[in-house]
Amino acid sequence: MGTIGAVHEEPIKEAQGFSTTNNHHKPPLDAGALFVLKSKGSWWHSGYHLTTSIVAPPLLSLPFAFASLGWTAGVLSLVIGTIVTFYSYNLISLVLEHHAEQGHRHLRFRDMAYDILGPRWGKYYVGPIQFMVCYGAVVGNILLGGQCLKAIYVLWDRNGTMKLYEFVIIFGVLMLILAQVPSFHSLRHINLISLVLCLLYSSSATAASIYIGSSSKGPHKNYSLSSNDENRIFGIFNSLAIIATTYGNGIIPEIQATLAPPVKGKMFKGLCICYTVVTVTFFSVGISGYWAFGNEAKGLVLSNFLGHDGNPLVPKWFLMMINIFTILQLSAVAVVYLQPTNEVLEKTFGDPKSGEFSARNIIPRVISRSISVILATIIATMLPFFGDINALIGAFGFFPLDFVLPVVFFNLTFKPSKRGPVFWLNSTIAVVFSVVSVTAAVAALRQISLDAKTYKLFANV
Repeated sequence: MGTIGAVHEEPIKEAQGFSTTNNHHKPPLDAGALFVLKSKGSWWHSGYHLTTSIVAPPLLSLPFAFASLGWTAGVLSLVIGTIVTFYSYNLISLVLEHHAEQGHRHLRFRDMAYDILGPRWGKYYVGPIQFMVCYGAVVGNILLGGQCLKAIYVLWDRNGTMKLYEFVIIFGVLMLILAQVPSFHSLRHINLISLVLCLLYSSSATAASIYIGSSSKGPHKNYSLSSNDENRIFGIFNSLAIIATTYGNGIIPEIQATLAPPVKGKMFKGLCICYTVVTVTFFSVGISGYWAFGNEAKGLVLSNFLGHDGNPLVPKWFLMMINIFTILQLSAVAVVYLQPTNEVLEKTFGDPKSGEFSARNIIPRVISRSISVILATIIATMLPFFGDINALIGAFGFFPLDFVLPVVFFNLTFKPSKRGPVFWLNSTIAVVFSVVSVTAAVAALRQISLDAKTYKLFANV
């Protein structure tokens, strides 16, 4: 891209889908919007981005969530999660389309909150929460990538001496490279591969669960819930936070920003692609894993594929293959959730009047993104119990961003009749999931306080 002068400002806006007649009060596009959130994608591409951001390896924790919920509540939670998030994501897409037609295309979640809820909401609530959720997802994926690398190492050499933090660092080095991919749109081919990978490891995990559950190698199936009322109640809400995190996205506006205008109807098609994969993977892994291991299901169902003696319950090559598929997709998921951070860094340090690949922009881009990944990797090595913190992030972050705010945005934008079903359905969703969010946050804090007694920094778990 050549130098961008003032005379080229209007074509740039039109390329991003902005009206040049009704949008005179809008500021010029900053480097974050111009370089990271390029609007060039098709609805297929949005489907790839959506699938990678939602159908990720944390879905392998669904059997563990079932262990605190039981069959009925577990399956019902998946059904409700699927319906409500599909509905919510479609609502937020409709709100984005409406504002784009009015000449105010929002490229970021905080932009929506700024215009719909007010400046303070965008700057002090939605913006920080989204950043926390997305950066937390990056940390969690780097940690999980290190754990999968270590699992392969242990399968290869049970007497090996390498520690978990070493594998986390190795995965962090891979992320250092992928973090330099210039824009969200540039990830479209990586995210297509990611879609295939999530189908591969989900089907493999399902097959392994069925194989172990059907053989004499598997554990005795016990589906009873905790007899302690306090543990059972807190376990339920902690599991709901895990499920919310699994369905969480938090970057719908940023994904829609990658679509070439006009955007009308494209995100719905992308959501249909995504939720076809969601339905196949979430239900197959959650149900088969819980069926096979019952209330002994571990935080990551892959851990159940090893017997109490440490020997694999499925062929070693098969277990290594699942871990490889998982590692590869984790790298794609992590780089997707880096995009809001990249956009903020580009906006802060980039120059929209210089070329995207000019020295003026490349040097600060490489330095700032590298520092961001290095910091996330350090946090992942220090806090190997990040799963507990992730549940807290899900309660504080994914519930508001993905369950509450979309219906609030819709009601404030379209103002449906208070006598009609849409208003009351949306209001009910907002109230119910706000209450669940607060309760899940309390449960997550309790779990952190319990586990903190046994964990230490840089632990080799």
